[in-house]
Amino acid sequence: MIRFLKICAAALLSGVLSSCGQAQQAASSDVPAAAAEAPSQYRVLESFGVGDDVYVRSLAVDAANNTLWVGTSVGVHEVELDTREPLNTFTREQGLANEYVFAMLVDRSGHKWFGTNGGGVTRYKDGAWKTFFPMHGLADYWVYSFGQQASGPLWIGTWYGVNRYDPASGEFTKYVKELVNEWVYGVAVDPEDRVWFATEGGVSRYDGSQWQSWTHQDGLGAPNTDNLPISLNSGLGTRSRHDLSVLVGGEASYNPNYAFCIEAEPDGDIWVGTWGGGVSRFDGKKWTSYTAADGLAGNIVFSMARGQDGVWWFGTNNGVSRYDGKQWQTLRRGDGLFGDSVYAVAVTPDNEVWVGTKRGVARIGR
Repeated sequence: MIRFLKICAAALLSGVLSSCGQAQQAASSDVPAAAAEAPSQYRVLESFGVGDDVYVRSLAVDAANNTLWVGTSVGVHEVELDTREPLNTFTREQGLANEYVFAMLVDRSGHKWFGTNGGGVTRYKDGAWKTFFPMHGLADYWVYSFGQQASGPLWIGTWYGVNRYDPASGEFTKYVKELVNEWVYGVAVDPEDRVWFATEGGVSRYDGSQWQSWTHQDGLGAPNTDNLPISLNSGLGTRSRHDLSVLVGGEASYNPNYAFCIEAEPDGDIWVGTWGGGVSRFDGKKWTSYTAADGLAGNIVFSMARGQDGVWWFGTNNGVSRYDGKQWQTLRRGDGLFGDSVYAVAVTPDNEVWVGTKRGVARIGR
């Protein structure tokens, strides 16, 4: 049975996550459309609301404590995975520098890192909070991604380059000109401990001594076979702030070098979610792209995650897709999601899948 919970506005303001009560399926605008049985074995099992005008922008799993962290445009929620019980809500009152949380990371020491929209980075563990601003060495106030190398250093993607943060010394090192573009949305670390960056102008890689980059001209992103309108909504070559809209004239658009997210496989292959060019895989020699024509839900890919079972989940502008290397399955609002634009995906060690959209999160399973 699908369970719908709405978070009270008063609870958000007070910093305590609570339920306003259980709603009937599709009984009001506070819940998504009633979920129909998916055509194959995966379906939406539960949905939890966070507010009609609230975006879920990031999800992170704390495997050691068996909790899910939900980063939204109004704060962060901590949820117990087994019981689905809300444990905490964190806002500026508790210690966040800004409530709009775009990125999260649970590092190897158990610290939770929160990248905010204009408020820098906040780190949290066991009730202790610390915020980092440019005055401390952070590249920018707008922070959109994290990654951690096996060797220990953290990498922080911002709207003005990336930082390498050394947990031992607490020192920040900034890289801007080395990147193909300074607006960084994704960070991934491959099995060789090389760091990859998804930017507004393509993909860059740093192996510890040398930098290399790839763009649409090198094969990143599929061709614009649907003749989508070209979007110029980018900070490429400028320092002008801009919104994150992917629409032109109310319809989906195409921005071939723009990469929203990036992940690495255990075998070293790199996957990149693009704006209008679908999802691209790089095997070290060539790029292969998958689009809606292949079975992907939508060609604008905001998020992705890989389960321990090797299955990929891609959050797009038209639902979330599961890909096992052979077959695709897509779930959308009509299947129980709160919306079709899926901004965040997380998979637990037990291959439990969570997705975030505007208005809520959903758990997908069999």
